[in-house]
Amino acid sequence: MNKTDFIQSLLNNTESYRVERTESITNMDKYCEAICAFSNDLGGSGQKGYLIIGAKDNGELSGLKVDDRFLLQISNIRTDGNILPQPIMIVEKYSFDRGDLLVIEVTPSEHPPVRYRGRVCVRMGPRKSIASEAEEKILIEKRLSHITSFDELPCRRASLDDLDIELFKKEYLSKAIAEDVLIHDNRVIEDQLSSLGFYDRRFECPTNAAILLFGRNPERYLHGAYLQYVCFNGLDKAADIKSEFKFEGNLIRSLSKIDTFIETNIAAKRPIPVSVLREEMVFNYPYWATRELIMNAVMHRDYESNGPIQFYEYIDRIEILNHGGLYGKVSAENFPNTNDYRNPLISQAMKVLGYVNRFSRGIARVQMELSDNSNGAAEFDFTLLTAFKVLVRKSTKAEKIQFEQNSELETGRLNDKLNGKLNGKLNDKLNETQNKIYNAIMNDSGINANELSIKLNVPISTINKNIGVLVKLKLIERRGSRKTGGYYKLSE
Repeated sequence: MNKTDFIQSLLNNTESYRVERTESITNMDKYCEAICAFSNDLGGSGQKGYLIIGAKDNGELSGLKVDDRFLLQISNIRTDGNILPQPIMIVEKYSFDRGDLLVIEVTPSEHPPVRYRGRVCVRMGPRKSIASEAEEKILIEKRLSHITSFDELPCRRASLDDLDIELFKKEYLSKAIAEDVLIHDNRVIEDQLSSLGFYDRRFECPTNAAILLFGRNPERYLHGAYLQYVCFNGLDKAADIKSEFKFEGNLIRSLSKIDTFIETNIAAKRPIPVSVLREEMVFNYPYWATRELIMNAVMHRDYESNGPIQFYEYIDRIEILNHGGLYGKVSAENFPNTNDYRNPLISQAMKVLGYVNRFSRGIARVQMELSDNSNGAAEFDFTLLTAFKVLVRKSTKAEKIQFEQNSELETGRLNDKLNGKLNGKLNDKLNETQNKIYNAIMNDSGINANELSIKLNVPISTINKNIGVLVKLKLIERRGSRKTGGYYKLSE
């Protein structure tokens, strides 16, 4: 029987635990609840479920015309993060003389309970409802028999005392479970954790995911569970270290710190004058794109490794390296269009916590933001086998702005005041080194003393001495805090 005949046979049969038909083309909640219920497969048949859109209860076609927009809208259900864990589904359009059908084929999940907006939907026969505690327990037992990933495994040396339960309740449980369901949840904490994959009832211990997310001291059991940031004052690891930091502790606390650190330290926004009266803010690295790459490293790393995630910043680039190469069905040929999850519970938790907005969409947006910020495309290294490395080059946007300003200077359109400085004060009062420093700042407003020393190949002591002269002559001015070293721009 071909697929079209098979779909026709589903129309002719009554609704059952495997089939639901609907005429509605606007009720997304109904679609998602059906997909969630088919994913949970409470009856344990192991058979696929089918949601048929465009058919009446008696099996007749409603006359629906499926356009590309509607097809994409339904396909996006898989990756929008409202159904967790992510459902396994195929969406296909079938055309008949009396209209179209849009058929969603759902494969039972190996990681139940599956939730739609924090609710566990189940189906027994034609009945669809929210799972009772007893039904949810059946689904938990099914998941335990399918454990395949490291984050789902029990951490058998740990106990409930190793978890920060108040943190779990305050920061996670209220976001993972719908409020109306949580109000009536009177289960003990072990059962609440177990329903989300964070406690193993067979061994009465937390799972590795629970230790990583809510553990009081994750490194006690998972030695590489931290992120190491190092800033080098040069082009490689042989250079002096400007600063370093270890982001440690459970993910709920450390991810928040990493997020803030990227925004305040790595993006490094600075003003670039584009005219006498206007400045443009330039970022060394766009905040969202950098954050997404770091969050991907946290989500996809191999936590069995004892090595941390490495986040290294050089004067011309950042590099991120995490242990664990491409996973599952992902290869160098299909990356990033194909996705798979080494840590499904961690991935699910990061979506619940808001660190992942949608699945399978991040890299495309990363590349777009890097391009807009003049960083060039992120470079992914797949040759390391047991590790995954990404390199992002520092933005050249400031240089592009300065190049445009220099072009204006050459055609005589630069501000008269600036022309006066260039034609008079520089030539009359400055030595060769001071002229070079002034021109370098003019070409890269926002450059600091260390960068000037490297660019001009002049000792830092000489740079600082001549910068002092330029500041006294009010040709340049210093901006930024002394704690961060500051930067220099032309005086207005």
